[in-house]
Amino acid sequence: MGKNRLRRGFSLIELLIVIAIILILAGIATTQVNKQLMSAHETAAISMVKTIHQAQLQYNSQFGRYAQNLTELGPPASGADGPAAAGIIPKNLSDGKASGYVFTVTGTPTGYTVTAVPERFGNTGSRTFFSDETLVTRNNYTAEPATVASPPIR
Repeated sequence: MGKNRLRRGFSLIELLIVIAIILILAGIATTQVNKQLMSAHETAAISMVKTIHQAQLQYNSQFGRYAQNLTELGPPASGADGPAAAGIIPKNLSDGKASGYVFTVTGTPTGYTVTAVPERFGNTGSRTFFSDETLVTRNNYTAEPATVASPPIR
């Protein structure tokens, strides 16, 4: 009669196999989600570089020169908009950090440069970006910041 008894439940080995399969699938899914998130950060960074270009053109038309930094493009701490804080871009971007990237605007004698570098290279982004008043956005696939000599985005 002991041999004919119905078996109830799962053995420990069967449960461990199921758990191992679930962990493998979760690991694969997590890797794909991280890649997609990093791609989304990079796309957002490219979009924000374009936003900065548009803001620079607006700033130039209002004040006769390009902004020397992001603060000049951002909202004023108090009072009315002016050359020191034109209120053209949102505060998070004028603070220099948005969507996993650190943005910098530097005025030059003939225009300006924009750089975007991931906060954590390989985690929030795998590319760095550079642009200037020519409106050509360039990228670099290493942690080294992109420059005017880097290849343009196509």
